[in-house]
Amino acid sequence: MVAKILLAEDEEVLRMLVMDTLEDEGYEIDEACDGQEAIELIKENDYDLILLDYMMPIYTGLEVIQQVRNIPAKKHVKIMMLSAKSQQTDQQRVLEAGADYFLAKPYSPLELVKRVEEILHGEN
Repeated sequence: MVAKILLAEDEEVLRMLVMDTLEDEGYEIDEACDGQEAIELIKENDYDLILLDYMMPIYTGLEVIQQVRNIPAKKHVKIMMLSAKSQQTDQQRVLEAGADYFLAKPYSPLELVKRVEEILHGEN
Protein backbone atom coordinates (compact mmCIF):
# COMPACT_ATOMS: atom_id res chain seq x y z
CA MET A 1 0.00 0.00 0.00
CA VAL A 2 1.26 3.47 -0.90
CA ALA A 3 1.90 5.77 2.05
CA LYS A 4 -0.09 9.00 2.01
CA ILE A 5 1.69 12.16 3.14
CA LEU A 6 0.49 15.71 3.71
CA LEU A 7 3.06 18.42 3.04
CA ALA A 8 2.23 21.82 4.53
CA GLU A 9 4.76 24.38 3.33
CA ASP A 10 4.12 28.00 2.35
CA GLU A 11 7.24 28.42 0.18
CA GLU A 12 6.11 27.22 -3.25
CA VAL A 13 9.56 26.37 -4.62
CA LEU A 14 10.42 24.27 -1.57
CA ARG A 15 6.96 22.65 -1.60
CA MET A 16 7.40 21.64 -5.26
CA LEU A 17 10.90 20.28 -4.59
CA VAL A 18 9.73 18.16 -1.65
CA MET A 19 6.66 16.95 -3.54
CA ASP A 20 8.71 15.94 -6.59
CA THR A 21 11.27 14.19 -4.39
CA LEU A 22 8.69 12.18 -2.44
CA GLU A 23 6.51 11.40 -5.49
CA ASP A 24 9.63 10.04 -7.22
CA GLU A 25 9.92 7.64 -4.26
CA GLY A 26 6.35 6.46 -4.85
CA TYR A 27 4.53 8.34 -2.09
CA GLU A 28 1.11 9.92 -2.55
CA ILE A 29 1.36 13.58 -1.56
CA ASP A 30 -1.29 16.18 -0.74
CA GLU A 31 -0.16 19.77 -0.39
CA ALA A 32 -1.22 22.70 1.75
CA CYS A 33 0.20 26.23 1.48
CA ASP A 34 -0.87 27.40 4.94
CA GLY A 35 -1.87 26.06 8.34
CA GLN A 36 -5.61 26.43 7.80
CA GLU A 37 -5.55 24.43 4.57
CA ALA A 38 -3.46 21.78 6.33
CA ILE A 39 -6.01 21.42 9.14
CA GLU A 40 -8.89 21.14 6.64
CA LEU A 41 -7.07 18.40 4.71
CA ILE A 42 -6.17 16.54 7.91
CA LYS A 43 -9.82 16.52 8.99
CA GLU A 44 -10.94 15.18 5.58
CA ASN A 45 -8.20 12.59 4.93
CA ASP A 46 -6.15 9.90 6.62
CA TYR A 47 -2.40 10.40 6.39
CA ASP A 48 0.49 8.15 7.31
CA LEU A 49 2.71 11.18 7.84
CA ILE A 50 2.29 14.95 8.06
CA LEU A 51 5.23 17.19 7.14
CA LEU A 52 4.79 20.70 8.54
CA ASP A 53 6.69 23.91 8.07
CA TYR A 54 7.06 25.79 11.36
CA MET A 55 6.35 29.30 10.06
CA MET A 56 3.19 29.34 7.91
CA PRO A 57 0.39 31.85 7.38
CA ILE A 58 -2.90 31.64 9.33
CA TYR A 59 -1.78 28.80 11.65
CA THR A 60 1.85 27.99 12.45
CA GLY A 61 3.08 24.43 12.36
CA LEU A 62 2.90 24.40 16.17
CA GLU A 63 -0.77 25.42 16.10
CA VAL A 64 -1.50 22.74 13.50
CA ILE A 65 0.14 20.09 15.71
CA GLN A 66 -1.88 21.18 18.72
CA GLN A 67 -5.14 21.00 16.74
CA VAL A 68 -4.30 17.59 15.24
CA ARG A 69 -3.42 16.13 18.64
CA ASN A 70 -6.86 17.23 19.89
CA ILE A 71 -8.71 15.23 17.22
CA PRO A 72 -9.14 11.73 18.71
CA ALA A 73 -9.11 9.91 15.36
CA LYS A 74 -5.92 11.73 14.26
CA LYS A 75 -3.99 11.60 17.54
CA HIS A 76 -1.58 8.91 16.43
CA VAL A 77 -0.60 10.17 12.97
CA LYS A 78 3.15 10.75 12.67
CA ILE A 79 4.18 14.40 12.38
CA MET A 80 7.55 15.79 11.32
CA MET A 81 8.31 19.50 11.63
CA LEU A 82 10.52 21.04 8.96
CA SER A 83 12.03 24.29 10.16
CA ALA A 84 14.85 26.78 9.90
CA LYS A 85 14.10 27.55 13.57
CA SER A 86 16.48 24.85 14.68
CA GLN A 87 17.78 25.99 18.05
CA GLN A 88 17.42 23.48 20.86
CA THR A 89 14.60 25.49 22.48
CA ASP A 90 12.64 25.53 19.21
CA GLN A 91 13.10 21.79 18.73
CA GLN A 92 12.01 21.15 22.32
CA ARG A 93 8.90 23.30 21.85
CA VAL A 94 7.98 21.38 18.69
CA LEU A 95 8.40 17.98 20.35
CA GLU A 96 6.50 19.07 23.45
CA ALA A 97 3.63 20.27 21.23
CA GLY A 98 3.29 16.74 19.90
CA ALA A 99 5.53 16.39 16.85
CA ASP A 100 7.29 13.05 16.53
CA TYR A 101 10.31 14.31 14.61
CA PHE A 102 12.16 17.52 13.73
CA LEU A 103 14.22 18.13 10.59
CA ALA A 104 16.21 21.36 10.39
CA LYS A 105 16.26 23.40 7.19
CA PRO A 106 18.17 23.40 4.98
CA TYR A 107 18.10 19.65 4.43
CA SER A 108 19.00 17.61 1.38
CA PRO A 109 16.31 15.73 -0.54
CA LEU A 110 18.17 12.49 0.27
CA GLU A 111 18.10 13.28 3.98
CA LEU A 112 14.36 13.96 3.81
CA VAL A 113 13.67 10.69 1.97
CA LYS A 114 15.78 8.77 4.49
CA ARG A 115 13.91 10.27 7.46
CA VAL A 116 10.49 9.69 5.85
CA GLU A 117 11.36 6.05 5.15
CA GLU A 118 12.61 5.56 8.72
CA ILE A 119 9.38 7.02 10.12
CA LEU A 120 7.03 5.10 7.85
CA HIS A 121 8.86 1.81 8.24
CA GLY A 122 9.40 2.04 11.99
CA GLU A 123 13.18 2.26 11.89
CA ASN A 124 13.34 5.30 14.12
